[in-house]
Amino acid sequence: MRRGEGRGSPGVRRGAGRGGAAVAALLALAAGLAVTGCEPGGDPGAAAGDDVADRRFVVVTHGQSADPFWSVVSNGVRAAAGDLGVRAEYQAPTSFDMVEMSNLIDAAVASRPTGLVVSIPDPDALAASIRRAVEAGIPVVSINSGADAYRALGVLAHVGQTEYEAGRAGGERLAGAGARRVLCVNHEVGNLAQDQRCAGLRDALEAAGGASRVLAVDLADPADTQQRIAGALGADPALDGLLTLGPAAAGPALAALRETGRTDAVVYGTFDLTPEVIEAVRDGRMAFAIDQQQYLQGYLPIVLLNAYAETLAMPGGGQVIRTGPGFVTRETAGRVLELTRRGLR
Repeated sequence: MRRGEGRGSPGVRRGAGRGGAAVAALLALAAGLAVTGCEPGGDPGAAAGDDVADRRFVVVTHGQSADPFWSVVSNGVRAAAGDLGVRAEYQAPTSFDMVEMSNLIDAAVASRPTGLVVSIPDPDALAASIRRAVEAGIPVVSINSGADAYRALGVLAHVGQTEYEAGRAGGERLAGAGARRVLCVNHEVGNLAQDQRCAGLRDALEAAGGASRVLAVDLADPADTQQRIAGALGADPALDGLLTLGPAAAGPALAALRETGRTDAVVYGTFDLTPEVIEAVRDGRMAFAIDQQQYLQGYLPIVLLNAYAETLAMPGGGQVIRTGPGFVTRETAGRVLELTRRGLR
């Protein structure tokens, strides 16, 4: 034990009688955030007052099919659609490709949905497409990446975590466990959120008298990712901390630690949850997992936009509606494991 201990298919579920409860649950989760009436930028999608069953929401994210994180987001989208009795479609590019993602957003806008949900990993690349949606009068909510960019693009609200603060909190945990020389493994180069996480880690380590550096890897090539991490560990015996930015890199990182015999010498944490990650935390092979509750990042925007179609009201008061960061540790992993197996965490 170490120190410190292609596209998603449309998801449609129909249901009745639980829409009000879902909206109430959202407002409870957003406790402390002001509910403000927002001026609609034109006709709000399919228009307030339409039959609920006719409402259709499109979700476009940057999530790659190789990343298990996004399947949980998609589960949240489908569950919200079923609870509210509306239609929802989840789409993503086949790779981390901002041109393809922009095209998906443009196609969604052309289809005139009731509302649009987007992630914003590269604000510069996606700005034109998102602004076209806003200018067309389609209500837009962003999730996951984009906490620093959504307001400037005319997006109504952002659901997620502030990535720099999450990275800094992870760095403080690593430093508190004794790590002073930490590797930040970035599996999605070009995603601003990943850069912010590594920056937060860096600042936390520097405040503790340590340092960090970034290692870029390819999400689509786990074997190469393992080799790169193992190579970095072998080349620098002083490395005593490791932070991966998502579960797709966690398996290769655990394998690299085993390969180099460094499992007990390196304090290791990761962003995001899968059953494999939580098992590693439970078993002491990983110190913690940073939880941004991605199921809620899929679920809550559908509730938000459905309520907006009826009321033109949006919670948040101009602030991020936070789903994280939280931490899963060895003490709490047992309670979370079954939820990850069910695709809820």
